[in-house]
Amino acid sequence: MPSIVTVTFSPSIDKSFTTPEMVPDKKLRCSAPKLDPGGGGINVARAIKILGGKATAVFPSGGYTGKQFDRLLEDEEVPMVIIESTNETRENIVVVDQSKNLQYRFGMPGTELKEGEWKEILRVIEAMEDIEYLVCSGSLPPGVPEDIYAQLATIARQKGAKCIVDTSGRPLRLAIEAGLYLIKPNIGELSAFAGKDYLSIEDAKEIALNMVVSGQCEVVVVSMGGDGAMLVTKDIVEIYTSPKVERKSTVGAGDSMVAGIIYSLSVNKKLTDAVRYGVACGTAATMNPGTELCRKEDADALFEII
Repeated sequence: MPSIVTVTFSPSIDKSFTTPEMVPDKKLRCSAPKLDPGGGGINVARAIKILGGKATAVFPSGGYTGKQFDRLLEDEEVPMVIIESTNETRENIVVVDQSKNLQYRFGMPGTELKEGEWKEILRVIEAMEDIEYLVCSGSLPPGVPEDIYAQLATIARQKGAKCIVDTSGRPLRLAIEAGLYLIKPNIGELSAFAGKDYLSIEDAKEIALNMVVSGQCEVVVVSMGGDGAMLVTKDIVEIYTSPKVERKSTVGAGDSMVAGIIYSLSVNKKLTDAVRYGVACGTAATMNPGTELCRKEDADALFEII
């Protein structure tokens, strides 16, 4: 079985297209839509494939849109374990207003998962052997308990696997309490976790260090958008600044960052280099339009100058 497994409870088909100008009450002429399979863990698995690695994506899929989603992921040759679900897989929309070069992102609500469906995902993970990294990423749809990532963290620990969680709110808090290898909150998510409206870099460092020292996480990578990321462990506090690039879209940048980190660790790179490469991958993703993820050649070039 694979050494990297991703879990996504709320996958989506991401549709992206352009229009000359966003104008209310008028019929807008649009470009042909580009369809991508999306969702946190899905994007991580896709990006790892782009970088030259392999990760198996575990996710629920249902209805007509689910069949289309499965085919899109299969076309990218990403290994997958599909849990059949009753409800349709959701769709999200990204529209670029070409006149102003502004991006509009429409996120649809997650479709409900039945108890038997999300429990089947847990059973699939429990049955897998030789998992080295378990990446749990994305929002939770209705019907899924908020402690699901905490449950997966416990399963990972029993298997001797390293659990990485990239989510927000109470699901993140419960997962941290269960104990994790790595989290990648952005500044906003870390602020919400701390119950504050704003965090300085020093504030973020202090909160991350407290998590590490308390044993809740071994590694905290705080994503700071265009400013890069901060790596915090018991022994390391370092900031990696993103190179300045022409940003076309931020969709999938965080997932590309996680993919770069985990892929690098899986090929035995040291943690500092893995996070540097993660920042390169996240930055590379912003150079592409719509829902496109990072490109390996861009990530490799950016890594050399970070």
